[in-house]
Amino acid sequence: MNQEFSIHSLHKRAWALTMGVVAVCASFLLVGCAPPQKTTDRVASGPPVYPGPPDEARFVYERTIHGSADVVPEAEANAFKRALTGGSVTSEGLGKPYAVATYRGRIFVSDSAERFVKVFDVPQGRYYKIGDGDGDGEGALAKPLGLDVDASGTVYVADATAKTIVVYDQDGKFLRKIAGPKFFDRLSSVTVTPDGERIFVVDIGGVSSELHRVRVFNARTGEHLFDIGKRGTGPGEFNLPRDVAVGKDGQLYVVDGGNFRVQIFDRDGKYMSSFGQVGKQLGNFARPKEVATDAEGNVYVADSAFGNFQIFTANGDLLMYVGDRSEQDGPGKYMLPSGIAVDEDGRVYFVDQWFKKVDVFRPVTLKANTGYLVYMSKKSTAK
Repeated sequence: MNQEFSIHSLHKRAWALTMGVVAVCASFLLVGCAPPQKTTDRVASGPPVYPGPPDEARFVYERTIHGSADVVPEAEANAFKRALTGGSVTSEGLGKPYAVATYRGRIFVSDSAERFVKVFDVPQGRYYKIGDGDGDGEGALAKPLGLDVDASGTVYVADATAKTIVVYDQDGKFLRKIAGPKFFDRLSSVTVTPDGERIFVVDIGGVSSELHRVRVFNARTGEHLFDIGKRGTGPGEFNLPRDVAVGKDGQLYVVDGGNFRVQIFDRDGKYMSSFGQVGKQLGNFARPKEVATDAEGNVYVADSAFGNFQIFTANGDLLMYVGDRSEQDGPGKYMLPSGIAVDEDGRVYFVDQWFKKVDVFRPVTLKANTGYLVYMSKKSTAK
């Protein structure tokens, strides 16, 4: 992504970010403390772009995934029959999606209500599930929340109820478990380094718990290596941490939810700096949830109260934001966003729990029907 964003032009549009954060947001319990806001425009009746005119567009809304029918092509015979009978397309949707991760066109979404990781394999036009929904098998999931994928396609899932990290290959075959109940008080998310060597697991803590920390493990052996942080408000301390992302140069970005900031650490957990504070202005946070990074080192932070995600430089300078808080579903419209991921091509995937969907945004520098997120038949046609 081109990092030369126009900060001046964003400030001219700051009036649009009328997110009414009141002091009670500090309780970290409210979801609807930010009213609707207008942040985008449609160009020539096309999909929403971000930022909207007159600013130069950086992202364009590309598609929404609500269920399997959004990925799996309908057979011609079924389409013909449906046209004759007036039937509807059968689709398996999302129950309560939370986090998202991607690998070469495969979109992995944790569904805490249905106890699966649901996989939308766009290039192959297929849909499948990871985990035993009945909770009986070796690779069963009780409450999957955070998840991540390394550069080889290995999938790591944080099971909040079982208090363990469950590891699968990209096709859903169970491989192993890491850690367990004795290591966590309130497991929230897992992040793996691209090389698959380390995982960073967030123990979110709670009002009556002092265990607000990030626990670090060897991803291959399961050995506990060290911890990052403790409960508090000072540099390197956490109040309800939520998620971790690994930056371009290996630095760690930790969403410190109850302190309304993102803290930056080096690979070995040494505190470096932080950015963000509670408020309603550009660059502030109300209820930050998950974080992701792109190949350029930019940092994407989802905020469930604001109904958007904000994009920062690696050092925490605001570049832009994407999304509107809304009570009605639509492209770029959110009520309770949670998970976020950026794929190899720079596409952004944004989960909304309330509308049970994943919205996909494409950098304007990436041509449509290119990259990993393209059905193979379209790639063949494009050639």
